Amino acid sequence: MTKDLMILGRRSLLLAGGALTLTGLLPHRASAAGPIKMAGIYTVPVEQQWVSRIHQAAEAAKAAGAVEYVYTENVANTDYARVMREYCEQGMQLIVGEIFGAEQEAREVCVDYPNVAFLLGSSFMPDEAANPNLAVFDNYIQDASYLSGIIAGAMTKSGNIGMVGGFPIPEVNRLMNAFMAGVRETRADATFQVSFIGSWFDPPKAKETAFAMIEAGADLLYAERFGVSDAAKEKGVLAIGNVIDTQADYPDTVVASALWHFEPTLNAAIEAINAGSFKAANYGEYSFMKAGGCSLAPLGTFEGKVPAEVMAMVAEKEAAIKDGSFQVAIDDSEPKSS
Repeated sequence: MTKDLMILGRRSLLLAGGALTLTGLLPHRASAAGPIKMAGIYTVPVEQQWVSRIHQAAEAAKAAGAVEYVYTENVANTDYARVMREYCEQGMQLIVGEIFGAEQEAREVCVDYPNVAFLLGSSFMPDEAANPNLAVFDNYIQDASYLSGIIAGAMTKSGNIGMVGGFPIPEVNRLMNAFMAGVRETRADATFQVSFIGSWFDPPKAKETAFAMIEAGADLLYAERFGVSDAAKEKGVLAIGNVIDTQADYPDTVVASALWHFEPTLNAAIEAINAGSFKAANYGEYSFMKAGGCSLAPLGTFEGKVPAEVMAMVAEKEAAIKDGSFQVAIDDSEPKSS
């Protein structure tokens, strides 16, 4: 957290010459109030993998009567703070989105609207002193990524695996590293081609990058971005999905996928707001498998094609993850080709 942000945070605790208590700044509402007024602000289309899971959870909460939900997609990072302010002025009680490219500007908005609850994807941890109304989250689905890697290691014939990511940031790195660790459980001599396309949503670029990896010998691809599975399908190689289940769209290509379930994260925030206890916190734990925040997708058409002993290993590891006897390492360092 920068010094400027800390100063802004301290300044927000002063009003009319007197210091407010932290409790007084927390978003609060009467338990008998109607649905929470919620806005989603997304920098990409809602069909993009990561954002689609947030959008899906929000729509489910809306259908359940817990929230009134509106959203804006394709918001540029330079416009993010402005859109936040507009929604705050409209009386929104909960704002959900991702501020990876607009951290400082977004946190300044949180300071200016202390009675709004913000649940935002962020690369930084919560700061209760500066932003008591900002809870952060991320898709900590390393558990499911690790399990998908176990399957991938058993399904590759060459042992050469291509991995195409968006940006080498912790949110992506931890999933790739967990996947690679899983691969080594069943294919210790595997090699990896790792590349980042510098975009969250550029399917053509991801596809071209994947083509190059296939030309270099990869017979299985880790599809962290849209476009990779298309390349795998065209060239007749296998792929492992990420965040969403695309098996039905690529029945002969996508063997397994690590799924993210945002519902536990959003439901925890809604519960806290209704209880008047929403505060700065790291909601990342709600993405863990033991919290129901991630899972391994059904194998679909690949059911029975993955060796039985491998699936037995997956089941054993999954049970150990859920009961806490085994923990998948959270490695945020940038993965390298090896």
